[in-house]
Amino acid sequence: MPKENLAAEVREFLSTRRARITPAQAGLPVHGGGTRRVAGLRREEVALLAGMSVDYYVRLERGNLGGVSDSVLEALAHALRLDEAERAHLYDLARAATPSGRRPSATASRVRPTILRLLDSMTGVPAYVRNARFDVVAANALGRALYAPVFDSPLFARCGPVNTSRFLFLDPAGRDFWPDWDKAADDSVAFLRTETGRAPHDRALTDLVGELTTRSDEFARRWARHDVKFHRSGLKRLHHPLVGDLALPYEALDLPSDPGLRLNAYTPEPDSPEQEALGLLAAWAGAGTAVPARDT
Repeated sequence: MPKENLAAEVREFLSTRRARITPAQAGLPVHGGGTRRVAGLRREEVALLAGMSVDYYVRLERGNLGGVSDSVLEALAHALRLDEAERAHLYDLARAATPSGRRPSATASRVRPTILRLLDSMTGVPAYVRNARFDVVAANALGRALYAPVFDSPLFARCGPVNTSRFLFLDPAGRDFWPDWDKAADDSVAFLRTETGRAPHDRALTDLVGELTTRSDEFARRWARHDVKFHRSGLKRLHHPLVGDLALPYEALDLPSDPGLRLNAYTPEPDSPEQEALGLLAAWAGAGTAVPARDT
Protein backbone atom coordinates (compact mmCIF):
# COMPACT_ATOMS: atom_id res chain seq x y z
CA MET A 1 0.00 0.00 0.00
CA PRO A 2 1.54 3.37 -0.99
CA LYS A 3 2.41 5.67 1.89
CA GLU A 4 -0.24 8.23 0.97
CA ASN A 5 -2.91 5.50 0.78
CA LEU A 6 -1.92 4.20 4.19
CA ALA A 7 -2.14 7.72 5.65
CA ALA A 8 -5.64 8.08 4.18
CA GLU A 9 -6.60 4.70 5.63
CA VAL A 10 -5.48 5.80 9.11
CA ARG A 11 -7.21 9.16 8.78
CA GLU A 12 -10.53 7.70 7.70
CA PHE A 13 -10.44 4.91 10.28
CA LEU A 14 -9.81 7.26 13.21
CA SER A 15 -12.25 9.93 12.04
CA THR A 16 -15.07 7.42 11.49
CA ARG A 17 -14.46 5.90 14.92
CA ARG A 18 -14.67 9.25 16.72
CA ALA A 19 -17.70 10.30 14.65
CA ARG A 20 -19.80 7.51 16.14
CA ILE A 21 -19.23 8.52 19.80
CA THR A 22 -21.22 11.37 21.35
CA PRO A 23 -19.84 13.50 24.19
CA ALA A 24 -22.55 12.09 26.45
CA GLN A 25 -21.43 8.53 25.69
CA ALA A 26 -17.87 9.54 26.51
CA GLY A 27 -18.92 11.22 29.75
CA LEU A 28 -18.00 14.70 28.57
CA PRO A 29 -20.03 17.85 29.26
CA VAL A 30 -21.58 19.72 26.34
CA HIS A 31 -21.22 23.46 26.76
CA GLY A 32 -23.24 26.23 25.19
CA GLY A 33 -26.28 24.20 24.25
CA GLY A 34 -25.84 25.03 20.55
CA THR A 35 -25.72 22.73 17.59
CA ARG A 36 -22.37 21.00 17.22
CA ARG A 37 -20.65 21.39 13.87
CA VAL A 38 -19.21 17.85 13.83
CA ALA A 39 -20.75 14.44 14.36
CA GLY A 40 -19.46 12.62 17.38
CA LEU A 41 -16.34 13.72 19.22
CA ARG A 42 -14.12 16.62 18.23
CA ARG A 43 -10.38 16.05 17.88
CA GLU A 44 -9.68 17.96 21.06
CA GLU A 45 -12.15 15.76 22.95
CA VAL A 46 -10.42 12.60 21.76
CA ALA A 47 -7.08 14.10 22.80
CA LEU A 48 -8.48 14.86 26.26
CA LEU A 49 -9.83 11.33 26.69
CA ALA A 50 -6.57 9.80 25.48
CA GLY A 51 -4.39 12.01 27.68
CA MET A 52 -2.41 13.64 24.87
CA SER A 53 -2.07 17.06 23.33
CA VAL A 54 -4.44 18.15 20.59
CA ASP A 55 -1.52 18.74 18.21
CA TYR A 56 -0.25 15.20 18.80
CA TYR A 57 -3.67 13.65 18.18
CA VAL A 58 -4.12 15.70 15.01
CA ARG A 59 -0.76 14.38 13.80
CA LEU A 60 -1.93 10.81 14.46
CA GLU A 61 -5.22 11.32 12.66
CA ARG A 62 -3.35 12.66 9.65
CA GLY A 63 -1.87 9.20 9.31
CA ASN A 64 1.41 9.56 11.19
CA LEU A 65 1.34 6.32 13.19
CA GLY A 66 4.92 5.32 12.42
CA GLY A 67 6.88 4.62 15.61
CA VAL A 68 3.94 5.27 17.93
CA SER A 69 4.30 3.38 21.21
CA ASP A 70 1.92 0.67 22.40
CA SER A 71 0.90 2.84 25.35
CA VAL A 72 -0.26 5.60 22.97
CA LEU A 73 -2.16 3.09 20.84
CA GLU A 74 -3.81 1.66 23.95
CA ALA A 75 -4.84 5.14 25.12
CA LEU A 76 -6.27 5.87 21.69
CA ALA A 77 -8.14 2.57 21.57
CA HIS A 78 -9.63 3.27 25.00
CA ALA A 79 -10.66 6.82 24.10
CA LEU A 80 -12.36 5.68 20.89
CA ARG A 81 -13.94 2.64 22.56
CA LEU A 82 -12.50 0.26 19.99
CA ASP A 83 -13.58 -3.35 20.16
CA GLU A 84 -11.11 -6.24 19.82
CA ALA A 85 -11.12 -6.28 16.02
CA GLU A 86 -10.81 -2.49 15.76
CA ARG A 87 -7.96 -2.42 18.27
CA ALA A 88 -6.11 -5.11 16.29
CA HIS A 89 -6.71 -3.12 13.10
CA LEU A 90 -5.22 0.01 14.71
CA TYR A 91 -2.11 -1.96 15.65
CA ASP A 92 -1.90 -3.40 12.13
CA LEU A 93 -2.02 0.10 10.64
CA ALA A 94 0.66 1.31 13.04
CA ARG A 95 2.89 -1.64 12.16
CA ALA A 96 2.42 -0.97 8.45
CA ALA A 97 3.34 2.69 8.99
CA THR A 98 6.62 1.81 10.71
CA PRO A 99 9.38 1.26 8.10
CA SER A 100 11.29 -1.12 10.35
CA GLY A 101 8.13 -2.91 11.45
CA ARG A 102 7.78 -6.65 10.86
CA ARG A 103 5.65 -7.48 7.86
CA PRO A 104 3.28 -10.43 8.06
CA SER A 105 4.54 -13.68 6.59
CA ALA A 106 3.80 -14.24 2.92
CA THR A 107 0.47 -15.90 2.24
CA ALA A 108 0.71 -19.60 1.46
CA SER A 109 0.29 -20.18 -2.28
CA ARG A 110 -0.99 -23.75 -2.21
CA VAL A 111 -2.83 -26.20 0.00
CA ARG A 112 -0.60 -28.93 1.38
CA PRO A 113 -1.52 -32.61 0.76
CA THR A 114 -2.07 -33.19 4.48
CA ILE A 115 -4.73 -30.46 4.53
CA LEU A 116 -6.38 -31.93 1.44
CA ARG A 117 -6.51 -35.33 3.14
CA LEU A 118 -7.98 -33.70 6.25
CA LEU A 119 -10.70 -32.10 4.14
CA ASP A 120 -11.51 -35.37 2.41
CA SER A 121 -11.75 -37.18 5.76
CA MET A 122 -14.42 -34.72 6.96
CA THR A 123 -17.22 -36.56 5.20
CA GLY A 124 -19.99 -35.50 7.57
CA VAL A 125 -19.49 -31.73 7.49
CA PRO A 126 -19.08 -29.18 4.69
CA ALA A 127 -15.59 -27.70 4.81
CA TYR A 128 -13.33 -25.58 2.64
CA VAL A 129 -10.06 -23.67 2.81
CA ARG A 130 -9.92 -20.01 1.83
CA ASN A 131 -7.20 -17.38 1.73
CA ALA A 132 -7.19 -13.75 2.92
CA ARG A 133 -8.94 -12.65 -0.29
CA PHE A 134 -11.78 -15.17 0.32
CA ASP A 135 -10.72 -17.28 -2.64
CA VAL A 136 -11.89 -20.85 -2.05
CA VAL A 137 -8.67 -22.78 -2.70
CA ALA A 138 -9.89 -26.26 -1.66
CA ALA A 139 -13.16 -27.88 -0.55
CA ASN A 140 -14.40 -31.34 0.35
CA ALA A 141 -17.27 -32.93 -1.56
CA LEU A 142 -19.93 -31.71 0.85
CA GLY A 143 -18.47 -28.22 0.94
CA ARG A 144 -18.52 -28.14 -2.84
CA ALA A 145 -22.15 -29.31 -2.85
CA LEU A 146 -23.20 -26.76 -0.19
CA TYR A 147 -21.57 -23.91 -2.13
CA ALA A 148 -22.68 -25.18 -5.54
CA PRO A 149 -24.28 -21.83 -6.52
CA VAL A 150 -20.93 -20.14 -5.90
CA PHE A 151 -18.80 -22.75 -7.68
CA ASP A 152 -21.19 -22.79 -10.65
CA SER A 153 -21.46 -19.02 -11.00
CA PRO A 154 -20.85 -17.64 -14.51
CA LEU A 155 -18.36 -15.27 -12.86
CA PHE A 156 -15.89 -18.13 -12.58
CA ALA A 157 -16.74 -20.05 -15.76
CA ARG A 158 -13.69 -18.78 -17.67
CA CYS A 159 -11.25 -17.94 -14.94
CA GLY A 160 -10.89 -18.49 -11.24
CA PRO A 161 -10.44 -18.65 -8.47
CA VAL A 162 -13.88 -19.06 -6.94
CA ASN A 163 -14.33 -16.09 -4.60
CA THR A 164 -17.23 -15.67 -2.19
CA SER A 165 -16.94 -11.87 -2.02
CA ARG A 166 -17.09 -11.51 -5.81
CA PHE A 167 -20.11 -13.83 -5.91
CA LEU A 168 -21.85 -11.93 -3.11
CA PHE A 169 -21.54 -8.51 -4.77
CA LEU A 170 -21.28 -9.22 -8.49
CA ASP A 171 -23.62 -12.19 -9.12
CA PRO A 172 -27.37 -11.47 -8.67
CA ALA A 173 -27.73 -15.05 -7.40
CA GLY A 174 -25.88 -13.98 -4.26
CA ARG A 175 -29.08 -12.44 -2.93
CA ASP A 176 -30.81 -15.82 -3.21
CA PHE A 177 -27.96 -17.80 -1.66
CA TRP A 178 -27.66 -15.47 1.38
CA PRO A 179 -31.24 -14.78 2.59
CA ASP A 180 -29.97 -12.06 4.94
CA TRP A 181 -27.95 -10.42 2.18
CA ASP A 182 -27.34 -7.11 3.95
CA LYS A 183 -25.74 -8.80 6.96
CA ALA A 184 -23.65 -11.04 4.71
CA ALA A 185 -22.53 -7.97 2.75
CA ASP A 186 -21.67 -6.01 5.92
CA ASP A 187 -19.68 -8.94 7.28
CA SER A 188 -17.85 -9.59 4.00
CA VAL A 189 -16.65 -5.99 3.70
CA ALA A 190 -15.61 -5.84 7.37
CA PHE A 191 -13.67 -9.10 6.98
CA LEU A 192 -11.86 -7.78 3.90
CA ARG A 193 -11.05 -4.49 5.63
CA THR A 194 -9.52 -6.46 8.51
CA GLU A 195 -7.41 -8.47 6.07
CA THR A 196 -6.12 -5.34 4.31
CA GLY A 197 -4.86 -4.08 7.66
CA ARG A 198 -3.06 -7.35 8.29
CA ALA A 199 -1.57 -7.53 4.79
CA PRO A 200 -1.33 -4.01 3.31
CA HIS A 201 1.33 -5.22 0.86
CA ASP A 202 -0.89 -7.91 -0.69
CA ARG A 203 -1.33 -6.58 -4.23
CA ALA A 204 -3.96 -9.17 -5.17
CA LEU A 205 -6.04 -8.20 -2.15
CA THR A 206 -5.77 -4.52 -3.01
CA ASP A 207 -6.77 -5.29 -6.60
CA LEU A 208 -9.83 -7.23 -5.39
CA VAL A 209 -10.97 -4.31 -3.24
CA GLY A 210 -10.45 -1.93 -6.16
CA GLU A 211 -12.46 -4.15 -8.47
CA LEU A 212 -15.37 -4.50 -6.05
CA THR A 213 -15.36 -0.79 -5.21
CA THR A 214 -15.55 0.06 -8.92
CA ARG A 215 -18.15 -2.52 -9.90
CA SER A 216 -20.48 -2.50 -6.88
CA ASP A 217 -22.01 0.59 -5.28
CA GLU A 218 -23.15 -1.61 -2.39
CA PHE A 219 -19.56 -2.61 -1.72
CA ALA A 220 -18.22 0.94 -2.11
CA ARG A 221 -20.78 2.33 0.34
CA ARG A 222 -19.85 -0.25 2.98
CA TRP A 223 -16.13 0.09 2.35
CA ALA A 224 -16.35 3.80 3.19
CA ARG A 225 -17.53 2.93 6.72
CA HIS A 226 -14.11 1.45 7.65
CA ASP A 227 -15.76 -1.28 9.73
CA VAL A 228 -13.64 -4.28 10.74
CA LYS A 229 -14.59 -7.66 12.14
CA PHE A 230 -12.94 -10.97 12.98
CA HIS A 231 -14.00 -14.05 11.02
CA ARG A 232 -13.92 -16.73 13.71
CA SER A 233 -17.27 -18.36 14.40
CA GLY A 234 -20.97 -17.71 14.03
CA LEU A 235 -24.16 -18.79 12.34
CA LYS A 236 -24.34 -18.86 8.56
CA ARG A 237 -27.79 -18.61 6.95
CA LEU A 238 -27.93 -19.97 3.43
CA HIS A 239 -30.63 -20.88 0.92
CA HIS A 240 -29.61 -23.93 -1.07
CA PRO A 241 -31.42 -24.65 -4.35
CA LEU A 242 -31.94 -28.33 -3.39
CA VAL A 243 -32.40 -28.48 0.38
CA GLY A 244 -33.78 -24.99 1.10
CA ASP A 245 -33.01 -22.74 4.05
CA LEU A 246 -30.14 -23.67 6.35
CA ALA A 247 -28.85 -22.14 9.59
CA LEU A 248 -25.40 -23.62 10.09
CA PRO A 249 -23.00 -22.90 12.97
CA TYR A 250 -19.48 -22.49 11.63
CA GLU A 251 -15.91 -22.31 12.85
CA ALA A 252 -13.12 -20.56 10.95
CA LEU A 253 -9.73 -21.94 11.99
CA ASP A 254 -6.34 -20.49 11.10
CA LEU A 255 -3.79 -22.95 9.70
CA PRO A 256 -0.59 -21.90 11.53
CA SER A 257 1.72 -23.71 9.11
CA ASP A 258 0.03 -22.05 6.14
CA PRO A 259 -0.01 -18.27 6.72
CA GLY A 260 -3.09 -16.60 5.32
CA LEU A 261 -5.10 -19.82 4.92
CA ARG A 262 -8.14 -20.68 7.03
CA LEU A 263 -10.28 -23.78 7.32
CA ASN A 264 -14.05 -23.17 7.48
CA ALA A 265 -16.30 -25.99 8.69
CA TYR A 266 -20.07 -26.08 9.24
CA THR A 267 -21.37 -28.22 12.11
CA PRO A 268 -25.17 -28.57 12.40
CA GLU A 269 -26.88 -29.40 15.67
CA PRO A 270 -27.48 -33.15 16.16
CA ASP A 271 -30.90 -34.33 14.94
CA SER A 272 -31.64 -30.90 13.48
CA PRO A 273 -33.31 -30.20 10.12
CA GLU A 274 -29.91 -28.88 8.97
CA GLN A 275 -28.24 -32.19 9.78
CA GLU A 276 -30.90 -34.05 7.84
CA ALA A 277 -30.55 -31.64 4.91
CA LEU A 278 -26.78 -32.06 4.85
CA GLY A 279 -27.25 -35.82 4.91
CA LEU A 280 -29.37 -35.56 1.78
CA LEU A 281 -26.85 -33.25 0.19
CA ALA A 282 -24.02 -35.65 1.06
CA ALA A 283 -25.92 -38.51 -0.57
CA TRP A 284 -26.37 -36.51 -3.75
CA ALA A 285 -22.73 -35.40 -3.73
CA GLY A 286 -21.49 -38.92 -3.04
CA ALA A 287 -23.58 -40.36 -5.83
CA GLY A 288 -22.19 -37.84 -8.27
CA THR A 289 -25.59 -36.24 -8.78
CA ALA A 290 -25.39 -32.87 -10.45
CA VAL A 291 -26.21 -30.07 -8.04
CA PRO A 292 -27.92 -27.19 -9.86
CA ALA A 293 -26.69 -23.67 -9.26
CA ARG A 294 -30.12 -22.05 -9.54
CA ASP A 295 -33.68 -22.76 -8.45
CA THR A 296 -35.73 -24.15 -11.33
